[in-house]
Amino acid sequence: MDRKTFQVPNIGCDGCVRTIKTEVAQIQGVKVVDGVVATKTVTVEWDAPATWQQIESTLKEIDYAPTPA
Repeated sequence: MDRKTFQVPNIGCDGCVRTIKTEVAQIQGVKVVDGVVATKTVTVEWDAPATWQQIESTLKEIDYAPTPA
């Protein structure tokens, strides 16, 4: 299982985190999506067939792009 924690500058409230969780959880293979408003961080755990590129693309589509590493 892959796991990544990253910053999302556009997070401003619990609703933002809920949107991210809802959208990213729909990707087949994603196991865990968690976000913290105070630190503007999101943690995602996934297995194949999900990929980081797919997760990042979904986040960009919903205007919650992660900060580049």
